[in-house]
Amino acid sequence: MNIPLHWHTEPLLLLVVVGAAWLYSLAVGPGRARWAPAGMAYPVGSAVCFHAGVAVAYLAVGSPLDQIGEAFLLSSHMLQHMLLIYVAAPLIVLGLPPAMLDTFLRAHPRLTAVLRRLVHPVTAGLGFTAIFIFWHFPEFYEAALRSRPLHILEHWSMFIPAMFMVWPLLSRSEVLPRIGYGAAILYAFALMIADLPLWLALIFGNHPVYETYRLAPRICWLTAADDMILGASIMKGFNEVFSLVNMGFAFFAWYRRDR
Repeated sequence: MNIPLHWHTEPLLLLVVVGAAWLYSLAVGPGRARWAPAGMAYPVGSAVCFHAGVAVAYLAVGSPLDQIGEAFLLSSHMLQHMLLIYVAAPLIVLGLPPAMLDTFLRAHPRLTAVLRRLVHPVTAGLGFTAIFIFWHFPEFYEAALRSRPLHILEHWSMFIPAMFMVWPLLSRSEVLPRIGYGAAILYAFALMIADLPLWLALIFGNHPVYETYRLAPRICWLTAADDMILGASIMKGFNEVFSLVNMGFAFFAWYRRDR
């Protein structure tokens, strides 16, 4: 069996990946004088996070993981989504230098007003969860697998709301700050239970939910049913780790502040 193992090098994908890294480098390098306080050093930590986030995003959508997930294994497709949502999106949010971000937000009050609503915990959490579950209904999931433009739309419509979803926990901005420690614990806990209906449908399903993977040639020891259970486990594992880490951070930061 010929399993596709090439990396995507489509011009549009490379333009987005290289363009994002290039524009960021200009903003925090030559353009730093426009927003940085006098004497501020190059934000090495922020830059490492941002470029790591871009690299993980490309790994998710540009590596052989994409072809395997499209044609053979639900678990690979789920891993692809989890890398975008719980690794790339948080890294990019952490990679935005606060001074640069707040200078931009203060200069664009109308956009800031819209973003304030989008990153509100209720809006961000419910919006992301609704979109994520929507794309995993069999009809929409299969449609995205059969249409490349729709598949690209699926990824963007998960990735951008994922950045809004993690914002209340990870923001370093003063204009759009992260939420308080108690609220962060409740928000992270809510994220843990929000995807339970989808997880239950996948892990306790009587038969494989998605026709593509049910009919796909078996390229490893996993049956279609095993692959679906593994995919559900990957989804829940990433969600649990992200939520528990943030709950733990909020709890101990709260304790240190008030002791």
